[in-house]
Amino acid sequence: MLVAVRDRGKAAETFARVLDARPAREAASAHLAARATVLALGESEIELWQPEGTGPTQAFLERWGEGLLAAGYSCGRLDTLAERLAQRGVALVREGDRLYVPGETTGGLPMAISPAAARSGTGAVRFFYEATHAFDGDWRPVAARYAELFALDAARFSPIASERFGYEGTLTLFDPPARLDRVELSQTFAGRPGAMRRFVEKRGGAGLYMCFAEAGDFDALKARLIHAGAQFAARAGDIAAERDGLWVHPRSLHGMLLGVSRASFAWTWSGRPDLVKPAP
Repeated sequence: MLVAVRDRGKAAETFARVLDARPAREAASAHLAARATVLALGESEIELWQPEGTGPTQAFLERWGEGLLAAGYSCGRLDTLAERLAQRGVALVREGDRLYVPGETTGGLPMAISPAAARSGTGAVRFFYEATHAFDGDWRPVAARYAELFALDAARFSPIASERFGYEGTLTLFDPPARLDRVELSQTFAGRPGAMRRFVEKRGGAGLYMCFAEAGDFDALKARLIHAGAQFAARAGDIAAERDGLWVHPRSLHGMLLGVSRASFAWTWSGRPDLVKPAP
């Protein structure tokens, strides 16, 4: 996940304290006009981008403040993907071994796509498995757009809906049941007020709302969040009794809204409840 921050050193301290994310390397991008501190978190990474001048990162911070700049994905055939996107008129930016796909291409979700790489696990969560694309309007054309751009099998997508949060849409599962990895497409509605709808109205129609990760030891993660003084909410409402899922407030993670579920639990709403294992 790519996060726009004002001070990457300070942000790195926060993610280390709250999620046990650990330094991996430094990075720079002429396209983003920024430098990043890259942190390892399980199989995934968090990139903390601080602007070095006029460009997309600085513009994001000036307009929205700190928060999710783009969702990161990996691909085993980057050149093939770049050619496919170019053939479909995608105005992507290639910088080194990374493709930057603008939100205008996907209907509102900016992406950064890098070569696939195996990483050893470290930190309080195992991996990111979802970015949430929240928007106004029918979700079906957006799902068809993702399937066309990235050669996804729409038959493997999993419909979703939530009365509690006021949205409906689908999960663009990439490789079920082997992996949970996907984009959540969430259509919001003017008559169903809630945090996601307020986000969509503020952003003027669409945007990268949040991300989800899986924790190997959920109870340990919850204890860590409490010890770190992080602000979070339990999935079922009772923090003391919660053992399945929670949401960490953006105030605690430099503008990043993070959902966390225990191992396998996300299959509950991802089309394969039979894969959910009992809590330890």
